[in-house]
Amino acid sequence: MSTVALDSIVAQALGRIEDRKIDHVFFVACGGSLSIMYPAKFMLDQYSSVLASDVYNAAEFTARAPRRLTPNALVILCSMTGTTRETVAATEFARAAGAYTVVLTTEPDSPLGKAGDCVVGFEAPYTTGVPIDAKDSNYARIYQIVLGLVKIFDGVDKLDTLLASLGGFQDAIDRAHECFAPHFDAYAPRLAKKDVVYTMASGADYGAAYSFSICVLMEMQWINSQAIHANEFFHGPFEILDREAAFILFMGLDSTRPLTERAETFLNRFGAQENVLVLDAATLDLSGIDPAFHGNFAPLIFFDTLWRFAYKIADLRDHEMLEARRYMKKLHDY
Repeated sequence: MSTVALDSIVAQALGRIEDRKIDHVFFVACGGSLSIMYPAKFMLDQYSSVLASDVYNAAEFTARAPRRLTPNALVILCSMTGTTRETVAATEFARAAGAYTVVLTTEPDSPLGKAGDCVVGFEAPYTTGVPIDAKDSNYARIYQIVLGLVKIFDGVDKLDTLLASLGGFQDAIDRAHECFAPHFDAYAPRLAKKDVVYTMASGADYGAAYSFSICVLMEMQWINSQAIHANEFFHGPFEILDREAAFILFMGLDSTRPLTERAETFLNRFGAQENVLVLDAATLDLSGIDPAFHGNFAPLIFFDTLWRFAYKIADLRDHEMLEARRYMKKLHDY
């Protein structure tokens, strides 16, 4: 394990931002890229008393046109391929308002890369199938941006600790795969037979639950799903719980963990254990990651490890993960 160097383009972006008067940060994207914005905002809320922030779907961002979108705003956007047209439009909209835009994409020469003030590249295995080191992922990059902002505007330096933790991140993910593997082996045959599978989380982990629900279960497996916030569960959704209902519960390590612990108790009380997959970050070996960041890294580990579970479900359902999609990447007139 070694300390990771601050990404050079992130450093350039922060250098340009430090001379600006920033009073609001917008995290903007769609789908899976939107899901990484939730833990990013959570981290900014944790460490900054200066910068307020919001998370927006890209199309709603332009339609709502928030009044806080001014030359004093920073807009951080992400699209894996850089071709998501709503995110490109949101970037152009933000720049027209005078805001500074930082875009994240695997393709710097994409429409999104060309639309932003600064383009930060990252690596992703999901479209290429080529394994990466997690320190080069989109969530690693956006965490560097967030704590870089905290260092500039709050005078609080957590960036070095983050970079040191990123050095041990991939090893922690590899150990998590081993830890969760028996759970995935046991639950894949059960959940693969379900027509509906709910996901549930809170805090920094909600984005991981949201992504798995809409981008994997619904988009790639055609399984009806909904990402439920662990406290909102008790304000309506818990009425669907019976012994046949299927849930995946993400139990993280941030300050909202008591919310998921309460949900777990209720799921065990009225549901069936064989239909409730609990992924508990407290069971993981996170050595190499600073304890202050355990809650921040947990959702990123959920993101990564659940892909293996997704492919197990796909094999059992005899369903292609990406190739079988009917509309995504195949239709362009919607």
